[in-house]
Amino acid sequence: MGKEIESRVSTGIAGLDEILEGGLIPNRAYLVRGGPGTGKTTLGLHFLVAGASAGEPVLFISLEEPVEHIRQNAGRQGFDLKGVDFLDLTPSSEFFREVQTYDIFSPAEVERDPITMQIIERVEKVTPRRVFIDPITQFRYLSGDVFQFRRQVLSFLRFLVEKGATVLFTSEGSAEAPDDDLQFMSDGVIALENNLGNRTVTVLKMRGTAFRAGRHAVKMTDSGLEVYPRLALTTQERALSGEVIPSGVPELDELLNGGIERGTVTVITAPSGTGKTTLGLQFMKEAAGRGERSVVYSFEEEIEIMLRRCEAVNIPARAMRERGTLSLVKVEPLQLSADEFASLVRREVEEMGTRVVMIDSVSGFRLSLRGEDVQSRLHALGKYLQSQGVVLFLVVESPNVVGEFQISEEGISYLADNIIFLRYIEVGGEIRKAIGVLKKRLSNFERTLREFEITPYGIKVGRPLTELSGILSGTPRWSAKTEGET
Repeated sequence: MGKEIESRVSTGIAGLDEILEGGLIPNRAYLVRGGPGTGKTTLGLHFLVAGASAGEPVLFISLEEPVEHIRQNAGRQGFDLKGVDFLDLTPSSEFFREVQTYDIFSPAEVERDPITMQIIERVEKVTPRRVFIDPITQFRYLSGDVFQFRRQVLSFLRFLVEKGATVLFTSEGSAEAPDDDLQFMSDGVIALENNLGNRTVTVLKMRGTAFRAGRHAVKMTDSGLEVYPRLALTTQERALSGEVIPSGVPELDELLNGGIERGTVTVITAPSGTGKTTLGLQFMKEAAGRGERSVVYSFEEEIEIMLRRCEAVNIPARAMRERGTLSLVKVEPLQLSADEFASLVRREVEEMGTRVVMIDSVSGFRLSLRGEDVQSRLHALGKYLQSQGVVLFLVVESPNVVGEFQISEEGISYLADNIIFLRYIEVGGEIRKAIGVLKKRLSNFERTLREFEITPYGIKVGRPLTELSGILSGTPRWSAKTEGET
């Protein structure tokens, strides 16, 4: 069993193979179930083309759709069917025109025997390593009763497996025509769903191997199916290097006791217009100076606007992009699922070596969840980045410009290793800004607040505002001496 599990058969879809811990166990039979239009046939084509590309003999047994239509649809999606053998068992138009009479045998018996012989002859001729049957539920209509159908399917699948094939077979299970018996007979069950364009895949069963549970996002593209595995929560303790990442602004680094640590999550919370994004980009500017790559995922602001704002405050974002130390990605949340977004982040980290990630903002990210829990999604993403030693900035818009202090409406403060906040303050009828640190899990930090300003020369952080109190309550008060000085 150990050797068998080590050897896997690829489904032809990288994301699905990841969910299956490397692919399918060979010489077993797996059910792909789902309603019309969920992508069952497309998955089967991926499976067969992957085998044909590796030089394996493969066989597509079609019981419903004519092979000519399958080839046309596959061509539109860019599948190369060279090396894929087809057995077309769909009824032709001649079947309708011919007068069929059955005096002794029932129609099921008359049709079943020729079909069985065609399958046996083709399998023995091709000796396929992979077989895709679409759909196997057509055999129900060739059986006299449920017991006979179950015996026929079991013996059919066993025949294919004993011939050395790994088998995928499809079913359109529904309340009216359940496929529970097929699920019991199979070694694994892969369920595809399409709920108003929200496509998902779920592995319901897989004998002899672990798999990643839950619903995973699927996208139907011009080149077939793409699967985006849900991030798995790791139970391993993260190894913290203890390395501190400075901002490059001395006074800000004093607030943070030198900076923020690698592999931590930092929440930047503030009302609109205070400079949350600019503050995060300041850390990225400093990272670029060390030759490290950063990425900003903007769910709200257009990239060109962000670039112009950076130019106005002495952050060379365009030059950083050209050198490959900064990537700015505009995300349309209603067109991107949370799993697809997580795959984008993983690609940046694992393939591009990105060391700093910023999500701008959490409220925009929430739109991509389509009603799912934002805390659990961010928790999984944060834990993954922490395990990779990557710094994560979460930009959160505080609901109150003035008045009672509130970190966010998302309930995500528990995720943060560090919380940096910005507040508006009024001094002598003039609106100013203050910056402070509310939480720093891995080290001490300065408890005072400092004035915060964004200038044409960059971020400017002033001295500690020791004479100011009441900022968090929304009614800051200065001492008489300080008011006289200002």
